[in-house]
Amino acid sequence: MSNRTGLDGRHRDENGEIRQKNGNTRIETLRKTYGQDFASGHRSDMKLENLLKHENVGTLSELVRKSTRK
Repeated sequence: MSNRTGLDGRHRDENGEIRQKNGNTRIETLRKTYGQDFASGHRSDMKLENLLKHENVGTLSELVRKSTRK
């Protein structure tokens, strides 16, 4: 069961849970998935962990939900 493709192309860990994005993921990489307007106003070389702190959210999912409510 390890490393099977899950929903939206993400992979599952050994325990079957969908793997989370690493905090070292760069914004430019996330823009390939979420569009060029994702995290507008932030540098493309900024890391996800820093963006989450700056936006005061705990996860990428929360950030995406927050940005779609604006």
